[in-house]
Amino acid sequence: MNSDLFSVPAGRRADIERLLAELAPGQTVALSTHINCDGDGCGSEAALAGLLAQRGITAFVVNPTPWPAMFRYLLDEGGIDDRSARGAKALAGADRLIVLDISDVKRLGVLAEAVRALPKPPLVIDHHLPGDEPLGTLHVTDTTACATGELIFDVAQVMGAEITPPIATAMYTAMLTDTGGFRFSNTSPRCHAIAAVLLAAGIDPEAMYQRIYASVPRGRLDLIREALQTLGVDAEYGISWIDVHNGLLDRHNVTAEDLDGVAEYPRSIEGTRLALLFRDLGHGKVKVSFRSIGEVDSNALARQFGGGGHARASGALTSGSLEEVRTRVLERARALVGRRHGAAPA
Repeated sequence: MNSDLFSVPAGRRADIERLLAELAPGQTVALSTHINCDGDGCGSEAALAGLLAQRGITAFVVNPTPWPAMFRYLLDEGGIDDRSARGAKALAGADRLIVLDISDVKRLGVLAEAVRALPKPPLVIDHHLPGDEPLGTLHVTDTTACATGELIFDVAQVMGAEITPPIATAMYTAMLTDTGGFRFSNTSPRCHAIAAVLLAAGIDPEAMYQRIYASVPRGRLDLIREALQTLGVDAEYGISWIDVHNGLLDRHNVTAEDLDGVAEYPRSIEGTRLALLFRDLGHGKVKVSFRSIGEVDSNALARQFGGGGHARASGALTSGSLEEVRTRVLERARALVGRRHGAAPA
């Protein structure tokens, strides 16, 4: 195997060394990530907590929203201290805060104001494009990383740390989920090389698949079935979308985490270049998920609505009824992607 795939890029290494210089044995460090934490955020937190423990640093998690049930195994197997229920008050017990998988302080939700007021700015490890309100002054960031979990692997490399089974599980969770099971365009040769190291450390890929993708509640399938009834397709522009109406999650007794991956259904339609998922949160707020293929930059579209993320996967929270937001977004989307040559008008 090409040893260069395991070498930490020089720029990343320098940033990681500067970040580690801010941390000392005996300190207590808080770890946080974005609202509605995903596998990359949860996995990166759990893995970093394990790595810091090897350095004699006590770490705990304080997230703006509850830890997802589907990733509960990371807390249990890693012995992670989750203080999210205490909210911003938990930050008072930390010497430093490290924020993971976030490029905009607003993504910290209810913790944002407290983080802005910290006497020492947070340290940041992330792979997103810069947001409207970046946080911290010392960053380990690289948009070419397949996941924030890849950057945590590099932290382990620079530390010379042991990748224990719980740390390997957490890193694998981060990378597996953020690459869509190693299917998305952010899946790189280095991503696969790191995954090979984690498999060699004892990861069982079938067991991980079962945990993450094959243990969904029946309600998720009922939700998907109902949401697909709203499917819209504009073949002229290569845009597909579905709606999730307010109250749908409660009706099927599922949570927001059960929407993970649902935007892949419209994206899978032949000829689709941009897929959209509109989720009505009620109270005049709609969350929009943007998923693109090829050269379409979903981040550019999301930023027009105060959101952001990656070129192929982004999100935004905007005001209005579901119908109003859908109309506005589709209008901007058509302007962004342009009409497909040779496509028949819808």
